[in-house]
Amino acid sequence: MKIAMVSEHVSPLADPGGGHQVHVAALAAALVRGGHRVTVYTRRDDPHIRTEVTTREGYRVVHVPAGPPRPLSRDRTLPHLGEFGTFLRKHWARETPDLVHAHFWISALAAELAAKAHDIPVVVTFHALGTVERRHHGLADTNPRSRIRFERLIATRAAHVLATSADEATELVRMSVPRFRISVAPCGVDLAAFRPEGSAAGRKTRHRVFAAGRLMRRKGFDLAVRALADLPETELVIAGGPVGDDVDDDGESKRLRRIAAECGVQERVRLLGQVSHSAMPRLYRSADVVLCTPWYEPFALVPLEAMACRKPVVATAVGGMLDTVVDGVTGRFVAPAEPEAVARAVRPLLEDETLRETWGAAGCQRARGRYSWDRIAAATLAAYRRAAPASAAVVTGAGGSRRATATAR
Repeated sequence: MKIAMVSEHVSPLADPGGGHQVHVAALAAALVRGGHRVTVYTRRDDPHIRTEVTTREGYRVVHVPAGPPRPLSRDRTLPHLGEFGTFLRKHWARETPDLVHAHFWISALAAELAAKAHDIPVVVTFHALGTVERRHHGLADTNPRSRIRFERLIATRAAHVLATSADEATELVRMSVPRFRISVAPCGVDLAAFRPEGSAAGRKTRHRVFAAGRLMRRKGFDLAVRALADLPETELVIAGGPVGDDVDDDGESKRLRRIAAECGVQERVRLLGQVSHSAMPRLYRSADVVLCTPWYEPFALVPLEAMACRKPVVATAVGGMLDTVVDGVTGRFVAPAEPEAVARAVRPLLEDETLRETWGAAGCQRARGRYSWDRIAAATLAAYRRAAPASAAVVTGAGGSRRATATAR
């Protein structure tokens, strides 16, 4: 199958900085391993980069000229969507894919208009929904007011919608998307990189809890900092950069340091800033427990990586983590999301090495059995086959296509 992926503002060639980038790059690579041809279209943000690049994994990346060739925030790319869509329409006239898979609503806007001209079916992964962000952020929501309206239109027009969690699938049904046109294909994990075996980062305290993600208020790192007051002989290490600024100058970083000082734990809180994806496994392996305490989380990438490294997870019961973590088996859910509840959930794991090992082993087995990228690609291909049955029939003999029906949900 010839698959065109559209990821307008997130390039698969960029340093992994979030679930969206990891998802696009890893899924494209897995689809190629299954015998499919994949081209990813992303906005050119560097005047010196080649228009077309073939990655070592075998998928092609096309840099679309749309707006100035420099990095822009995703909202600032909106005025250039017409130019982006026109390029896609002309490119697909010469090289027509069997199916288009758009990632995020901005990509889907351009992709659906271009695909309509050539009668190409479009599958959409939103990665996050405006309705959910509005619900949690309220007046602090910075998304364009038109986002929710556009997402409803995109979702109802798409040939199929891939939700990253069962929770997101339910939200899509509330948006009037028929359930039969929704499948769940979550984020996966690189099992070759994230594994129990390997070196671990050093530590000086008896215990370590670890958290990761962009320094944003919704990630709930303040819960972890406040919980530390009830966890003696324990350090909290947070890996992840702020949005744009240096970690020492970032507002959220300063807020977390202030909270740590108020709680008297400033000497036991370490903010590492941005950490390369390749360095993350050593940090996971160095921890006794991994904390994931966001207000909401569509991806649940951090729990997956932690579980693959054989670490128990304490998480808020939201979004993708409701699918990933099994309460009392691979970790513990905290509800309500309060510092005292976090500390109560973490403390038994710090005190009982056998419990840590048991839950860690169960999590590792779950990650390896359910969340490999080849398995996620198979579920994605099942959705492709439903969206473009004629094209899928041509490639029924491909190994990836044959596996797909058993894994879609």
